[in-house]
Amino acid sequence: MKRTLIEETASLIGEKVKICGFVKSLRSHGSVLFFDVRDFSGVLQTVIVSENEDFKVAKKIRPEWTIEVIGKVKEKPEKMKNKDIKTGSVEVEIEKLKVLSESLTPPFSLSSDGYEVNEETRMRYRYLDLRRKRMKENMIMRHKLILYCRNFLDKNGFTEIETPILTKSTPEGARDFLVPSRLHQGKFYALPQSPQQYKQLLITGGFEKYFQIARCFRDEDMRADRQAEFTQIDIEMAFVEKEEDVLEIIEEMVISAVENLFPEKTIKEKPFPRITYDEAVKRWKTDRPDLRENKKNENELAFAFVVDFPMFEKNEEGKWNAMHHPFTRPSEEDIKEIKKYPEKIKGMQYDLVLNGNEIAGGSIRSHKKDILEAVFQILGHKKEEIREKFGHLLHAFSYGTPPHGGIAFGFERFLMVLQGEKNIREVIAFPKTGDGQEIMMGTPSSDIGEDQLYSLGIKIIKEKNEKQ
Repeated sequence: MKRTLIEETASLIGEKVKICGFVKSLRSHGSVLFFDVRDFSGVLQTVIVSENEDFKVAKKIRPEWTIEVIGKVKEKPEKMKNKDIKTGSVEVEIEKLKVLSESLTPPFSLSSDGYEVNEETRMRYRYLDLRRKRMKENMIMRHKLILYCRNFLDKNGFTEIETPILTKSTPEGARDFLVPSRLHQGKFYALPQSPQQYKQLLITGGFEKYFQIARCFRDEDMRADRQAEFTQIDIEMAFVEKEEDVLEIIEEMVISAVENLFPEKTIKEKPFPRITYDEAVKRWKTDRPDLRENKKNENELAFAFVVDFPMFEKNEEGKWNAMHHPFTRPSEEDIKEIKKYPEKIKGMQYDLVLNGNEIAGGSIRSHKKDILEAVFQILGHKKEEIREKFGHLLHAFSYGTPPHGGIAFGFERFLMVLQGEKNIREVIAFPKTGDGQEIMMGTPSSDIGEDQLYSLGIKIIKEKNEKQ
């Protein structure tokens, strides 16, 4: 007999069905037992009476056991109907009952929103945590939002292209995660902080509108809106020479996604205001201002583009860093002026902020070899180092690269705000904890065999205090 999804039973009164799922809760009325059964589509009340030959089996069942039920769908008495759920007006009278698998008693309640549970415990039992209603809704909305953006970009002429995960370590800001090579001992791949260079090379290759739902990796300290590995909606466009060319299509996508997927939300201002970096810092003391009128109202969405960032900023050592990244095109293209007055140079870069969160960032890119080399020199790179680290990109730019620009969404951060969550880990199926661990699997792990280390040409040197 074919399985029926629970949500379908509301329209199948009088028919025999087979449903499978977890036991959400149970109630005993002596000779009658009630099970609320949960599958991915919904929750349904089932009932079994003592005359049933499977009643003895039913009495042993506990919450979160997985069961299979065959029975007839019946309409509930009017006073027993639950109008808050799709299947609240029906129940299944059990004819046959089978236990598919038993469950230990869960370490925490799955009926609450889970905020009250210690996070380490939630992460250790994440597969149970994902069963709760709030987490299921977050994962479903994650799917819907990615799908919506993917379809929007496809309809607007963008081509989805995957770029390598094993790539080259280059100085772009955050620390890289390194992967040792077995075939080339002593050499390392790096996991990409973003597909930045590859997407610029795709533009050079003639792909005028690119996007990717990209996995990115940065070895940096964790916080509520940051993870070591995360997802970007990465976008690049050829033959754009002004910021507005990019901002218009992004604004259209965001407004369309919100209005279709989050109809309960209200966008404060359309089109999104454009605020200069200097104005934002002067008025709100931050480059990601929260423009909501009522900051306690989570259904109000205040978007804004922050533009005209400084191209360079000083680090703690007094040296120049790129405000965003070195591939941004400076507003001034006179190389002498760039080198002489770096503090005065603006970058053609922009952020999209939402309710005080930076959810996307991008820029018009440098597509001329000499400009890019000048920027790297200001950042303290010697010519030999520039050739070693970025020679592939500079060489590609010698073959007629079109003007181009793009943007990348921090997807989980965007979804976090839309879902009203306070922590990015709530919209990721298997996130890392605040100190970068994945407790459930036990990663990072030191359980690496000597043979494996030998094949990689790696030897672990322990500190003295670890040896004692």
